[in-house]
Amino acid sequence: MSRTTLPAWRALAALAPQHAAHRAPHGFLVSGAGLTLDLSRQYLGAGVLRPLEQLAVECAVAQRRDALLRGEPINVTENRAVLHALLRSGAAAPLAGVEGSAEVAAELDALRDLTDRIRGGRLRGLAGRPFTDVVAIGIGGSSLGPQLAVQALPKTGPRLHFVSNIDGAALEDTLAPLDAATTLFLVISKTFTTEETLTNARSAQAWLHARLGPDPVDAHFVAITARPAAVAASPVKAGQVLRFWDWVGGRYSLWSTVGLPIALSAGMAAFEDMLAGARAMDMHFRDAPFAGNLPMLLAAAGVWNRTFLGMPGLAVLPYAHRLARLPAYLQQLEMESNGKRVDLEGRALDYETCPLLFGEPGTDGQHSFHQWLHQGTSRAAHELIVVARPMSALGEHHDKLLANALAQADAFWLGRDNPDGHRHYPGGRPVSLITLPALDAFHFGALIALYEHKVFTQGVLWNINSFDQMGVELGKQLATSLAAAVRGEAAPPDHLAAYLSALRAMHVR
Repeated sequence: MSRTTLPAWRALAALAPQHAAHRAPHGFLVSGAGLTLDLSRQYLGAGVLRPLEQLAVECAVAQRRDALLRGEPINVTENRAVLHALLRSGAAAPLAGVEGSAEVAAELDALRDLTDRIRGGRLRGLAGRPFTDVVAIGIGGSSLGPQLAVQALPKTGPRLHFVSNIDGAALEDTLAPLDAATTLFLVISKTFTTEETLTNARSAQAWLHARLGPDPVDAHFVAITARPAAVAASPVKAGQVLRFWDWVGGRYSLWSTVGLPIALSAGMAAFEDMLAGARAMDMHFRDAPFAGNLPMLLAAAGVWNRTFLGMPGLAVLPYAHRLARLPAYLQQLEMESNGKRVDLEGRALDYETCPLLFGEPGTDGQHSFHQWLHQGTSRAAHELIVVARPMSALGEHHDKLLANALAQADAFWLGRDNPDGHRHYPGGRPVSLITLPALDAFHFGALIALYEHKVFTQGVLWNINSFDQMGVELGKQLATSLAAAVRGEAAPPDHLAAYLSALRAMHVR
């Protein structure tokens, strides 16, 4: 049965043409896990909020949430449990009794031990010197989350570098200033078959041999995978192997041993604080009623703006330089999860789902695409993230940063009337304002978990599976089949013959 037949859905559809009359009241603030969400710049008056809450009831959001936290196999297309919350559950959290908790605790101990040995200089390379630089090789969820966290949190350990793209220039540029004798590589791949990751790892291995000699360089590699046996069978050998599990989705894997770059950069205590912050948001999501539940409200606002008000875009604007990679991380979390066109039963949807997500940190974006946000012919919704406490000793900078964030939020929402059309700002662009008291590990963890649960809730409201990613497979399959043709070892498809011939001519000039 289509969601469009639900009474609450029909009520919301009837309200949508008059949405401008349903502005939220001033001071519509809710808090949880240390974060505050300001929804007073949304079309979420009581007349809209009530049917949104009823829609959550009719879609069984609470029951699906509980199934998630019980570890049930809610990934129906792949018949898998979705247990990323188990990775941060601790002894007293919702998933403490789920089978696998002991294994998670053991692997966390292994992560802690390896982190201490690398940061303490006890784990060394061929030359017997401590590691000063760590290169994390992975792609997608094996890179985006750790990279975001390393940038966001204080750096107290070895220098971290990330290589994901299969373009060799990415690896060459990263390695150029490094000393092979003090460089450690983390090869992060769930299956240990990811082409981009293993290609980069083999080239890293060759780089080490060219500088350190022919002896095995296993001591310079740590593998992080759900398939340890694949490491043993790979030409890229690793002196250390950390494990995670098949039920850890890539975009949720930073809570697992995939978070080793975070622990190495910020310290194990910070990594565990990050887990604690996420756990606090898990508990808030589990326990808070709809009217005070941050993930549910943020999700409901997003569904209202996208599906009922027809806004095609969502601009995520972190007013914090250290959260500059947040939009890129959320592009995977949200669009890979909810960029779907069929429902749980595989039927084509007759309504819009996930918006196009984009963004840049403030104030940089104000000098580029904010023009489109303010005066473009389409409206986007906005999520602004601010931090209450200064993130540097330069206090004047933080005051101006915060003033700009609040100014943009008001300009998007309130606009400004002017008879000169060039200077008219229509306003009416909805804004959710998320505030962290500080950009520390705890509140960073809570922020990421907030977005995870927002995405899950929206998937339930849209009746889609947020935990598969079939759409990314076709391009990878075609690339594999075309590789021989690109190398000139096989005849190309007819439609590519002329292009590849021209490409080869350019290459030899």
